[in-house]
Amino acid sequence: MNKSKFSKIIAGTMTWGVWGENCNGKQMIELMNCCLENYITSFDHADIYGDYTTESAFGDAFKESKIERSKIQLISKCGIQLESEKRKNSIKHYDYSTSYIINSVEQTLRNLRTEYLDLLLLHRPSPLMKVDEIAEAVEKLKRDGKILDFGVSNFTPQQTDLIETKTKINFNQIEFSITDYEAMLNGSLDHMQINTITPMCWSPLGTVFKEDNEKSHQLKKIAASYSLKYDVPIDVIFLAWILKHPSGILPVCGTTNHSRLTDLMKATTVNMELQDWFELWSVSSGIPAP
Repeated sequence: MNKSKFSKIIAGTMTWGVWGENCNGKQMIELMNCCLENYITSFDHADIYGDYTTESAFGDAFKESKIERSKIQLISKCGIQLESEKRKNSIKHYDYSTSYIINSVEQTLRNLRTEYLDLLLLHRPSPLMKVDEIAEAVEKLKRDGKILDFGVSNFTPQQTDLIETKTKINFNQIEFSITDYEAMLNGSLDHMQINTITPMCWSPLGTVFKEDNEKSHQLKKIAASYSLKYDVPIDVIFLAWILKHPSGILPVCGTTNHSRLTDLMKATTVNMELQDWFELWSVSSGIPAP
């Protein structure tokens, strides 16, 4: 299904700044070039990353890197209002008014040192979002050439349908992995296929390498055997599992490790056998496949 202009693996920048590795400009440039050398050309941002600082740090590094804008794709998200010294917010909330969306995008463009975003996503759904106001902002941003495409993040099928009454959604970035596969069972990925929406997924390795439990041990044990079979690293096996899904999911990977970045695209070369795919899912679910 995936015919998008984005690379099949997307670089997630959330941990590039002060929320993670706190990379300096030189390190960010090295990461960008490492991505490009390995055919990872798409970079996923959000205005809130690094308490509203990571986009700007990336943008400064991007300008200094002399990388051609046409060689990369920039994705960003807006809508979350954090409690922050940079905002007059007394509580975390969401704002999807026409003016806020437009102003957020214009600030993101300044931060990233670019004239347009390849894709704008609404970061999380708000119970108070007004579809007419969202559509008005999106259509104006498209007319002005400030965004090329539009989508959402963490939206349910019904919330997506609501937005689509006024403007087309082409992407939905959701949580999905071998340990968090609910979107495969609750109709979300089916809905995206029906409506020609390309899924992206955050946290694509799930909890496999974060939790020390029997499930993680078993998954790593099986993945280790598949690592030998398919001649790729263990974490790449879990990306290949995602890529086998027919909806054309694009994993957003947040690593800043150069050797791991070099390995990520190997997932696109793995043609995982049917029974191997189901074995991983059965172990994760704790039961035979339904």
